[in-house]
Amino acid sequence: MIGIAIAMLLGALLGAGAVWSLKRRIFAGEFRKVEASQKQLEAKGREELEREKKQALLELKEQFAEWKNEYNRRQNEKVNRLNVMEKRLIQKEENLDNRYANLDNKEKELKKKEHDLDLQEEEIAALRGQVSQLHDEQRQKLEKISGLTVQEAKDMIIRQYESEARLESAQRLKQIEDELKEKSAQLAKETISNAVQRIATEHVVSSSVTVIDLPSDEMKGRIIGREGRNIRALENATGVDFIVDDTPEAILVSSFDPIRREMAKQAIETLIADGRIHPARIEEIVDRIKGNFDNYLRKQGEAAVLELGIRDLNPELYFYLGKLKFRSSFGQNVLEHSKDVAWIAAYLAREVGASVPVCKRAGLLHDVGKAIDRETEGTHTQLSVELAKKYGESAAVQDAIASHHMDTAFTSIEAVLIQAADSISAARPGARREILETYIKRLEKLEELSKSFAGVTKAYALQAGREVRVIVNANELDDNRTFLICKDIARKIQDEMEYPGQIKVSVIREVRAIEYAK
Repeated sequence: MIGIAIAMLLGALLGAGAVWSLKRRIFAGEFRKVEASQKQLEAKGREELEREKKQALLELKEQFAEWKNEYNRRQNEKVNRLNVMEKRLIQKEENLDNRYANLDNKEKELKKKEHDLDLQEEEIAALRGQVSQLHDEQRQKLEKISGLTVQEAKDMIIRQYESEARLESAQRLKQIEDELKEKSAQLAKETISNAVQRIATEHVVSSSVTVIDLPSDEMKGRIIGREGRNIRALENATGVDFIVDDTPEAILVSSFDPIRREMAKQAIETLIADGRIHPARIEEIVDRIKGNFDNYLRKQGEAAVLELGIRDLNPELYFYLGKLKFRSSFGQNVLEHSKDVAWIAAYLAREVGASVPVCKRAGLLHDVGKAIDRETEGTHTQLSVELAKKYGESAAVQDAIASHHMDTAFTSIEAVLIQAADSISAARPGARREILETYIKRLEKLEELSKSFAGVTKAYALQAGREVRVIVNANELDDNRTFLICKDIARKIQDEMEYPGQIKVSVIREVRAIEYAK
């Protein structure tokens, strides 16, 4: 057993030695290969390094050459610029030398001229002395001959020319004043006529009767109803009288209250459109129209404001403006009259350079108090001012409204224009309607007032009472008294009569010399 173990140990040792010997030979071969490869790589690295070194040197040499060329180029440019600047400086220096030389020459010439001027001044001073002496001698001789001193002669000439200048200036001022009056009168006529011509409203409105058109005569019978019950229901509900006559396809509504007439008209039109006409339906529609009539009035007022293009008017005023549609003055619709005044005043304001917005607002609102003058104490002018103030209108608008009947003094040009526009709107031919008896009485009173003055022989009312011609006795009154009596008649008419617009008073004094040749 021991021998076998030893033998096995020896075998193992011999095997291990053989293996180690074999590995050594293998490692030695590998090491030599690695060493050979390392030497080859070092040789290649040195060659590659040499090549890169040479390449870097070549690139550096090329960059150096380029830098050197660029440097030389810049240096050459600087040298060229310096040469150019040097040439310019040399040229400027030469020019300065030439200028200095010219200045020296001019200075010498100026000194010479100055010397010559000094000599001439001395000669002139001597001549002035001689002239002054001669002037004194001549003045003394003239004073001795004329018997006047120099100051007295000056005063006399000044007085003479002053009087002539005053006379000429007075004549010229009179001529200018006459031309100005003529041109201003012509311009005023043109301006007013243009303003009036641009208003195309109806002349007068109906005062008590409204005509309602019907689609057919059969509808007239339905409105009357069986035994007239429908027409009686309409009259009781609206408070107006319906006139049914032989007029084809029409019914007349009669009432002195324009609001009731309008409600009746709207009720008839609504019933015709609805088709159901009986007493219960009539009462229902009339009640509904009455309940919505305030809104209808506001819409009418708003339409007037929109038509005039007025901005920022308080909407509460729409209701009062709408009520003016159902008010009339001498047959003239107050709302249409207010719009007329607003348009005319606006046109006049553009011509004279006044405020157009103020004139439009004041013109539209100047009679707004008539919408409540039956319900509240005070004149319509005062009520109009109170409404304008209550709803935020400016002081300029309030003042223009307050003075449109000249109850207060005018405070602005706009106030004057509102008064003029109000008179123009009322005085347009056909704008207002008067009862024949009232018209005749006014003409008679106009003639009576004119005849009440001493020296008046005849008086004639012309142009529908807008002019009165008065003929005076030439033996009793002279020319000066004629002018005075004309003013007295105009003042008396203004104080004692009421009339729209204005009345022209013409007093005629005529002297005739008559002789017959036989």
